[in-house]
Amino acid sequence: MKTGPNVILITTDQQRGDCIGLDKRKVRTPHIDALARRGTRFETCITPHPMCQPARASILTGKLPYSHGVRDNGRNLDPTIGQQGLGGMFSDNGYSTHFIGKAHFATNETFAPTGTPECYHSTADFPADWGGGYFGFNDVQLMLRPHHHCVWSDAPYTLHYENHLDADGGGRARWQKASENVAPETTHFQAWRSALDDKWHSSPWIGDQAIDLIDRKGADPFFAWISFPDPHPPFLAAAPWSTMYDPDEVDIPRHRTLDLDRRPWWHRAFLENPVRRNLKRPHAAQGQDWGASTTLTERQLRDITAIYYGMISAIDHQVGRIVAALSKAGQLDNTIIVFTSDHGEWLGDHGLLLKGPMLYDGLLRVPLVIAGPNLPTGRVVADPVSTLDLRSTFAQLCEINASPDSGSSLVPVVNGRETREFALNEWEVDARRSGISLDLRTIRTVRHRMSTDRQTGTGELYDLRNDPDEMHNLFDDPAAKAIKDEIFEMLRQRPKDIIEASPRVGWH
Repeated sequence: MKTGPNVILITTDQQRGDCIGLDKRKVRTPHIDALARRGTRFETCITPHPMCQPARASILTGKLPYSHGVRDNGRNLDPTIGQQGLGGMFSDNGYSTHFIGKAHFATNETFAPTGTPECYHSTADFPADWGGGYFGFNDVQLMLRPHHHCVWSDAPYTLHYENHLDADGGGRARWQKASENVAPETTHFQAWRSALDDKWHSSPWIGDQAIDLIDRKGADPFFAWISFPDPHPPFLAAAPWSTMYDPDEVDIPRHRTLDLDRRPWWHRAFLENPVRRNLKRPHAAQGQDWGASTTLTERQLRDITAIYYGMISAIDHQVGRIVAALSKAGQLDNTIIVFTSDHGEWLGDHGLLLKGPMLYDGLLRVPLVIAGPNLPTGRVVADPVSTLDLRSTFAQLCEINASPDSGSSLVPVVNGRETREFALNEWEVDARRSGISLDLRTIRTVRHRMSTDRQTGTGELYDLRNDPDEMHNLFDDPAAKAIKDEIFEMLRQRPKDIIEASPRVGWH
């Protein structure tokens, strides 16, 4: 019988690093905060990539995007590389391995069938009782349509969550009801208060599956990735979460207007290029361009933020349920729990909503909390780290074998024996999908954030200590040459393990 601690990795989708109760904004997350007090919170954890698919591939594999090949959404992770990730690592070392929720290790909207269960064209090839394996996980319960910008499809073009919604034949009606905007109605097409009862939304379903997993735990330790798809847009929540925050009282950025003349060329080029608006999206609900960039009024931003906060509090409630289930099962003191997100969200920063190649801190930084046996309590770490460090961290904490990756274990950082100077983010922005071409590399230190396009040599550099809103670009300032040279030297330390980009198979 295998011995060792259980591991639960809880992730959200598109949650800013400052959107937990112990950080800067007035978001109520008592259960995540309690985890942080039981363990360590990292104030400066960044995503390796600001888009879902590459960021998740990096968490899974511990590799930077140019090292696992998924350089953008719409490029599938090579299963051979994915098999060496978290699921395969734990499975090979005697753990039972589980994935619940949104995976997005493979592209949904593909040009042609790709043979994966997450592909809209291929899902029907998997029987209704299929439950894995998938990318090294032996037991999976997945979502094909985790967000409501997608149209509903009936079985067999469904996965586990859709089958739950449709258990009595009411799936299509429930999906449509979730998109009904009930009072008090919001003012922006990306956000609404949902008419569908909360029990049918994805966060309670994921919480229920996680608790069931804990209740039926076998003799071997388990690794479970519990993946909530919220607070990804479109932003919607049901009562009580939808009315939990007064829009007049939520935090909004001090600077929330587009200032493109002060930014590198690619900011304007990305926002104004028609390619993104002309992508053929047959799966888009209501034919809506859900990636549209529109001017945000203060009222719209307040409505969006109130719903966004509510979605996070709804997830926090499920985190509390999961922790309580562990305690009831006598497993809490033998379980490592990590809470983080794949990437952040602009949420009005510089007049922007959603995500793209403008790597302001709200998009780049994500929450990271680690708690469990033999880890210090109440510790806060300011050093810049990355979510790709989790694979090496788990391997050390669980004393299991792991092949080399791009990350480094956070255990020495947690224990105060090691410091980190910088973390890296990279994105090959593809003109076919985004309208512009970039080799975008970003370095985040405790004090600075620098992003540079290696194709043109242009960039941006901000002193976050003196300029937390990232207003003053120092990239071409002669007075900043020394720090810019120092950061470029950090960039040159990137491991020399770059592989070819995975072929584009679709858009998302």
